[in-house]
Amino acid sequence: MKKVAVIICAAGASNRFGGNKKKPFVEVAGRAAFLRSIDFFADRDDVKQTILAIPPEDDELVRLKWGANLSFNQVKICHGGPERFETVANALKLVADDIDLIAVHDAVRCCLKTEWVDKVITQAAQTRAAILACPVVATIKKVSDNKIVETVDRTGLYEVQTPQVFDTTLLKKAYKNIENVDKSTLTDDSALVEAMGKQVTIVQTDSSNIKITHKSDIPIAEAIIKSRPKARPEGPIGPYVEAQW
Repeated sequence: MKKVAVIICAAGASNRFGGNKKKPFVEVAGRAAFLRSIDFFADRDDVKQTILAIPPEDDELVRLKWGANLSFNQVKICHGGPERFETVANALKLVADDIDLIAVHDAVRCCLKTEWVDKVITQAAQTRAAILACPVVATIKKVSDNKIVETVDRTGLYEVQTPQVFDTTLLKKAYKNIENVDKSTLTDDSALVEAMGKQVTIVQTDSSNIKITHKSDIPIAEAIIKSRPKARPEGPIGPYVEAQW
């Protein structure tokens, strides 16, 4: 079994989200979005490290409000940078030497499925680089000055998701090569790996693995979570068990 480290990226400025609370810390169905994301990895036997990257200015908030939860799950905290690649670079410094695979996941992508996590980790163990992605089903238009200039052929187009899982040596090498890459084009980690000419494979998902970007995404995420089957307790159950769920 490969040893996995998980980097949870929660250091974004949340400019598009608005309001006084950053989106990783907003409650989704009664639980902070970033904690829901951590939950998908917390009980896995193959996950040996979880690293939460947050803005420096939110350090006190996170430790005071959620420190007990993070300590229980042995989550390490690091500070992110203004850009995503800076955040991941900081987190990579905390990855233990014996880790085989690194999974990078958006803190606000809290509607994962365990089966997707299983598949992308297994795929990365075989190919050294694998990400979750779903086919683009909407009609895509290229627009300039509010005018349509092209209808884009969506054949073969996929929406990139997380987690993205990489061989540790490969990802660290990709980050060392970052000075040779146009940083303005870096919106995910697979782009860095691709820039070295390395192949990245996908595990197909669906659109329910949404990333919370706007406040209107929260009720959608809550509906998705509530629609998913819930784990049943082991052993005898009482007559009122349905009410508990």
